[in-house]
Amino acid sequence: MEKTDTTIQKVKQKIYKAGYKLTSQREDILRVLLDNEHLSAEEIYLKVKSENSGIGLATVYRTLELLSELNIINKIAFQDGISRYDVNDNDRQHQHHYLLCLNCGKIDEVEKDMLIDVEKEVEKSYHFKIKDHRLTFHGLCKKCIEEADDQNKG
Repeated sequence: MEKTDTTIQKVKQKIYKAGYKLTSQREDILRVLLDNEHLSAEEIYLKVKSENSGIGLATVYRTLELLSELNIINKIAFQDGISRYDVNDNDRQHQHHYLLCLNCGKIDEVEKDMLIDVEKEVEKSYHFKIKDHRLTFHGLCKKCIEEADDQNKG
């Protein structure tokens, strides 16, 4: 059984435990999310619709909200105001940190959590129990830096 099928079986169990079913449309949406990262609801809809013409945008939105509420997927909002989604890796204590290119909009992930010591200090200093944190670095990706350098040379 491949990784995608294993993940779908785990999600199916989690959805059933919450009192829902993994319908074929929900599974189609989940498969798109497993194959792609950081897609908007509209992008997910277009990918699913190419395989399942009977799906509607409202169904995609409802499914994304349900999967987000069940902590199966992460809903990530960046400065452009568009929510993007990716599958939640339950083995992680926290969500990824992100690198957002201000020029082309590319999103990369920093998987290593380097804020554990900062969290401990915040909890101690502010008597606050942290459950999660999100961090986005805004800047320029390697490709955009190289293109800017090339333009400046010419």
